[in-house]
Amino acid sequence: MADFVGAVDQGTTSTRFMIFDHGGNEVGRHQLEHQQIMPRAGWVEHNPLEIWERTQTVIQTAMNEHGLAGSDLAALGITNQRETTVVWNRRTGRPYHNAIVWQDTRTDRIASALEREGKGDVIRRRAGLPPATYFSAGKIQWILENVDGVREAAERGEAVFGNTDTWLLWNLTGGTEGGVHVTDPTNASRTMLMNLETLDWDDELLSFFGIPRAMLPEIRPSSDPRSYGSTVPHGPFTGPVRITGDLGDQQAATVGQVCFAPGEAKNTYGTGNFLLLNTGTDIVRSKAGLLTTVCYQFGDDAPVYALEGSIAVTGSAVQWLRDQLKIISTAAQSEILARQVEDSGGVYFVPAFSGLFAPYWRSDARGAIVGLSRFNTDAHIARATLEAICYQSRDVAEAMEQDCGVPLECLKVDGGVTVNDLCMQLQADILGVPVSRPVVAETTALGAAYAAGLAVGFWKSTDELRENWNESRRWQPTWSPEQRETGYARWKKAVGRTLDWVDVD
Repeated sequence: MADFVGAVDQGTTSTRFMIFDHGGNEVGRHQLEHQQIMPRAGWVEHNPLEIWERTQTVIQTAMNEHGLAGSDLAALGITNQRETTVVWNRRTGRPYHNAIVWQDTRTDRIASALEREGKGDVIRRRAGLPPATYFSAGKIQWILENVDGVREAAERGEAVFGNTDTWLLWNLTGGTEGGVHVTDPTNASRTMLMNLETLDWDDELLSFFGIPRAMLPEIRPSSDPRSYGSTVPHGPFTGPVRITGDLGDQQAATVGQVCFAPGEAKNTYGTGNFLLLNTGTDIVRSKAGLLTTVCYQFGDDAPVYALEGSIAVTGSAVQWLRDQLKIISTAAQSEILARQVEDSGGVYFVPAFSGLFAPYWRSDARGAIVGLSRFNTDAHIARATLEAICYQSRDVAEAMEQDCGVPLECLKVDGGVTVNDLCMQLQADILGVPVSRPVVAETTALGAAYAAGLAVGFWKSTDELRENWNESRRWQPTWSPEQRETGYARWKKAVGRTLDWVDVD
């Protein structure tokens, strides 16, 4: 058998390709950013053709740098930014519009209308999601209604939809020359169109958005021994590689963190933060503002579900300090600057740039920096930004405890922000529980590799994957209970200042 498994990690700001060995160790990687297109306030887009071009380049570069060929890979997995919506012509392969990114808020009127018309409770019951700008269905509806010719093409079966996993799978397996049009339940569960119980597209939900069923990909298991298809010679691989794993990025990170037992949780720190709790084969309906979602489905096994707390802006708040405020020149400098002060000096930053996600779900919110005095400096703002990442995670952890009744004992963390040691210490202090980072912090790509490798027998079982997990560092809380609760009360007060800022119909 081949010695390695590959994983494409198509994220919000970049695409990377990673190669892992049987021990779950990184063998090689290459990564490239893509353009963030913001045509107007609240709109966020990506160019799907640029993403496909970047995907081919990172695969070819990583393979060439390590002298590997497609025959060296036992399988290929894909993980992706979820909810981001691509609609393209299956005959020409050309997108009808830029991809509408999960952060985009142009569909706020669509989401509000669903609630006014009494359809919100149906969506919550069937799909496990509240009507929100976050999810894919409203974005598909917007393209159908606002881009000339797309609805007619969809009715003819020419215009098709996919999140970026489906877009890449289709291109990797041939595109216009027989590319497969598939997704998995983790991605499908983020559309507002899939029934959580049947793992199939729901005709009533489709009718709410006016979406023809023919636009949608086939839903296949996240780890599929049958494979979705194989790569073609005119793509990034010279020889065929079986594609057998497909997971939305946060579910992939849950697999990479080997959270296979009910009650195990992880928090991924990327553009946003995403805290997932494995609930086993039980569908747990949230009463505290969380999402009910599919965690993974391996082969013919029953699907495993999760509760999720999704936070829109965390790592991207650090990017905002760099790119808009220009008080730092690299993300790493946020820690250096924040360490210049002992605390945030009474400053709280709520980065509600595109509204607030879990547990608030307020599209009318906008960002605010409060508590400023002439004493405050850029270092206080940098520290308040790191605290905001951690306070938002506490909001979600509190909601999770309300839904499950089980307090968090230790938080497994991963993602780019976890290299910021100060931020991780603040997370332990604000939560009041230990924070644990694994040796392989890029667990999103690792989870996609695990799903692909399990399907072909590269790894025999999830028990074997657990043996690969090793802790790199652990942070213990240092704040007193009084300091912790005082800080959190002021955070909640700051959140209140952001609400009712934008009028939503």
